[in-house]
Amino acid sequence: MNADEFSWNQILREQWEFHWNYQLRDRLKDLTDEEYFWSPVPDAWSVRPRGTSTAPLQVGTGDFTIDFAIPEPVPPAFTTIAWRLGHVIVGVLAARNAGHFGAPEVSYQTWEYAGSAAAALDQLETQLEVWLAGVRDLSEAELRAPVGEKEPYPDSPMAALVLHIQRELIHHLSEVCLLRDLYMHTTAATNGATR
Repeated sequence: MNADEFSWNQILREQWEFHWNYQLRDRLKDLTDEEYFWSPVPDAWSVRPRGTSTAPLQVGTGDFTIDFAIPEPVPPAFTTIAWRLGHVIVGVLAARNAGHFGAPEVSYQTWEYAGSAAAALDQLETQLEVWLAGVRDLSEAELRAPVGEKEPYPDSPMAALVLHIQRELIHHLSEVCLLRDLYMHTTAATNGATR
């Protein structure tokens, strides 16, 4: 891209799209249900069949709920891959898609959480597609415009929100990849398997 073709929109999208296409997508492929629900520590927050959680709050619709507490415990609870994907899908993407790109209103309380790794990855892909389509359609002026009252920092420009969401995606999905590595090495050691 030369200086005459420079597009902030493209530059912002490429930050996430490169990371997704070359670092994350393949690392999430073939996520198993065992990995999705695996808890490396006792009492980790997760997505669980309705009625089986011991967390202070269990929210969501459908057969599965996500663990929560208000206020958040100190230290924060450790979270499983299922919980982290639920957070990314609902709190990071779907809520922003609703607030800025015309998607249906959602909350942690109203979301139907995935009961399998494959379903969670489908939800993630769907919300990512909505997010990227919304960002792709933003003009330069819209990227500079304040995000408004739907966000904690209403005077911040939309470009700042795009960067924030992408940092959240990179951060939390990298945690998911690390948990997959930990699962593989822990279960390999437990089962005596080697690679």
